[in-house]
Amino acid sequence: MMSKDAESGNDEPRGHEEHEGEGEEDNMSETVKVEYMVQIWKEGDQFVAHAMPLDVMSSGPTPEEARKALDEAVHLFLVTAADMGTLEQILQEAGYEFQEENWVGPAWVAIERHSAVVGL
Repeated sequence: MMSKDAESGNDEPRGHEEHEGEGEEDNMSETVKVEYMVQIWKEGDQFVAHAMPLDVMSSGPTPEEARKALDEAVHLFLVTAADMGTLEQILQEAGYEFQEENWVGPAWVAIERHSAVVGL
């Protein structure tokens, strides 16, 4: 998946980061790719990154640090779910389908900004 980096304008692959040499190879007999969309926004002096539809979040002082922290959080979330034997269930409940040895997330129709008026 390619997305445009808002700060640099560079096209960079997003949604899957290789994590080699971390010891997971001993625990996993096979590997699969799990794609996810990332939203990043600023809250105070931190940038918050949210992986959809996995609903995993992390943050950092810059957008890139938030991305890195999110990629690590998603990786740990997925490895933990696999170790517990719940990965397939979690991904299916999040709308993923297993296609050609990869978990494919739902097709996004739109990402929109809405507002609501609340009388106080």
